[in-house]
Amino acid sequence: MHTVVERELELGLVLSPERSVAVPARLTYRTDDPYAVHVAFHIGSDSPVNWTFARELLVEGVFRPCGHGDVRVWPTKVEGRSLVCMALSSPDGDALLEAPATAVSAWLERTLRLVPPGTEEEHLGIDKGLRELLAPAARDELWLGDAWPSDESPENGA
Repeated sequence: MHTVVERELELGLVLSPERSVAVPARLTYRTDDPYAVHVAFHIGSDSPVNWTFARELLVEGVFRPCGHGDVRVWPTKVEGRSLVCMALSSPDGDALLEAPATAVSAWLERTLRLVPPGTEEEHLGIDKGLRELLAPAARDELWLGDAWPSDESPENGA
């Protein structure tokens, strides 16, 4: 069984230095995917825009600039408000989003209490999955007990 930690919040999609628009979003963390955070942006279409990236990237980005390529995260202050900025790049376009740092930090703290850094591997269930995959089923035990015909045995009694 796994646990899910979610947080609905409003992000600012930065259109220019003077203008941004509110974008409802949902942060999701699942213990069965312990290295990742999932962000769903609700932009008024039939389905949300989903991004998945490393939880560690978001944790570090609350304190200092980090990331490269498709996802970059850094802290900033705008008009006295502490924000976490996320720059996302894809073949479909680029977006700069601002999230309230206190809301992101509180949500991250919940995920870190649930799965502390360095313990993510324990939550993957790899050992359990391998045991289930390699455990013989009842029909396998019968099959394994059947005699294999020898290459040297005559065919059709000949």
